Amino acid sequence: METLEIKSATLSDLELIVPLFDAYRVFYEQSSDFDASRSFLKERFLNDENIIFLALENDRAVGFTQLFKTFSSVSLQPFYILNDLFVSPQLRKKGVGEALLNHAKSFCQIQGFKGLALETAANNPAQKLYERLDWEKDEEYLHYFWKNTNIN
Repeated sequence: METLEIKSATLSDLELIVPLFDAYRVFYEQSSDFDASRSFLKERFLNDENIIFLALENDRAVGFTQLFKTFSSVSLQPFYILNDLFVSPQLRKKGVGEALLNHAKSFCQIQGFKGLALETAANNPAQKLYERLDWEKDEEYLHYFWKNTNIN
């Protein structure tokens, strides 16, 4: 791998992020839709609702992670949900995901936030990376989700 840079993305980076974000969604068995991906990301940026770190190899976008801010009522502290992490398939196992995760951890520390939470598919091989980087699998709490069947 050549020179890897991790940068904080802005709305001006939208066209670099869209193909990666769309590929991420396809990985999770969604239909490819560049327009919907672009619209979703643009709205998050315009409403200051997300933080995206973009991995660039020689100015080519090769990965990203997206964070959303939330709060713990129990600890009375803010934390981030690391909602999305994606690395181009040809660059997996070359340190890009690790660099993105470590950048997100450093950002969280600088902000003075409680930590980072993430969820992933049970069969996602990235679990080994998370555990190697000191992420702890929550064996104590269950995750539930209610789905509103009145929308798509």
